Amino acid sequence: MSESIVKQRTIGKEVSLTGVGLHTGKEVTITFKPASENQGYNFVRVDLEGNPVIEADANYVVNTQRGTNLEKRGVKIQTSEHVLAALVGLEVDNCTIELNASEPPIMDGSSKYFVEAIEKAGIVEQEAPREEYVVKEVISFVDEETGSEIIVMPSDEYQVTTMVDFGTKVLGTQNASMKRISDFKEEIANARTFSFLHEIEMLLDHGLIKGGDLNNAIVYVDKELSASTMDKLRTAFGKDNISVKPNGILDNLTLHYPNEAARHKLLDVIGDLALVGTRIKGKVIANKPGHYVNTQFAKKLSRIIKIEKRNRVPKFDLNKPPVKDINEIMSMLPHRPPFLLVDKIMELGEDYVVGLKNVTMNEPFFVGHFPGAPVMPGVLIVEAMAQTGGILALSTVPDPENYLTFFMKIDNVKFKQQVNPGDTLIFDLELISPIRRGIVHMRGSAYANDKLVTEAELMAQMVKTKNL
Repeated sequence: MSESIVKQRTIGKEVSLTGVGLHTGKEVTITFKPASENQGYNFVRVDLEGNPVIEADANYVVNTQRGTNLEKRGVKIQTSEHVLAALVGLEVDNCTIELNASEPPIMDGSSKYFVEAIEKAGIVEQEAPREEYVVKEVISFVDEETGSEIIVMPSDEYQVTTMVDFGTKVLGTQNASMKRISDFKEEIANARTFSFLHEIEMLLDHGLIKGGDLNNAIVYVDKELSASTMDKLRTAFGKDNISVKPNGILDNLTLHYPNEAARHKLLDVIGDLALVGTRIKGKVIANKPGHYVNTQFAKKLSRIIKIEKRNRVPKFDLNKPPVKDINEIMSMLPHRPPFLLVDKIMELGEDYVVGLKNVTMNEPFFVGHFPGAPVMPGVLIVEAMAQTGGILALSTVPDPENYLTFFMKIDNVKFKQQVNPGDTLIFDLELISPIRRGIVHMRGSAYANDKLVTEAELMAQMVKTKNL
């Protein structure tokens, strides 16, 4: 039984939230807006001229100090992870996120308020199917310096497990797991960010947490609380009294869960892996995760997905009647045996064409290439690809029999597999740019045995025979 197709989703209407930015201490407004299919997540800086857009893409990560920070052409977005985790957790695929500053409001240091806002806006299904990367083998990334490691392994759904060990008595070792993405809202979304007292002191001394009052961070006290530190904290957070609870955290708030730190690290992993740009069907296990290792892993995964996409063999129905049989091909192309190298046209659109060639031992070139080890010459695979592209080009003129197409240029040719007698070659070509003044620029791929065998960019010119 085939799996039902899951459609992409966006939000029903725009919704805004206002709060304080952690780094700037200034009031910030974030607005979530519906977005079109296949857009993914885009941040828009509405406070800057031209409203520059920064896509949520791992390749834009510039640093990971105290959050995942993106930069594109000098425009920055700081601490993107809690917002992105909320979108992934509610299974929203496409959303525009407008900000009037470089960072979203910190709110309570979790994703809870973003989840509530998105739910208030409503979630609507779109027409296009959701793309999902199905993990088929273990992929890992290790940061040798810290010992942090992330792996993803095959699984029936997206699952995440985090193991946290900061080597401090006060926090100890913690684990957290999410068995399915639908558990995010109830079990992960409200896990708040945390810090250690020694970090808070350093940030206060450098004036770096202007928006960080004691309502949006769990502070683990990992050192003696001196009188001068007490004074600093009272001043910074506007409190008369600050003390340490028996569980080793400052008394500003109560833990939602004993393992809230590990749950928040899990939230961060989900937010950072949103930068891969594709849903993941696999189980992620993160040992001592942090924004650096998370985003390095996201970059690696995104590279692997791009390569696989490029090499993925499209599925063609070879049993359906051809759009053009050999006689119709010969009425358009001037080529004749033994130099006619395409047998059928399977699909023909305005900007693409799919052709087929059955490679048999009767091909004349096998006599000399090579005796005892017949291999189809790569140049003839490219020629066959070009002839298929010629059908696309000539279908744009009313009198194709009066035209010839001549090669002008071939670029980026790669031969990846041999083609032997008995193989069925499938050629898939698409226009790189519209045909102008008879110049045809195409990207072509040839497949056999469910593998990519050749790829190339081809440029040709259509010339009317009476002009020759």
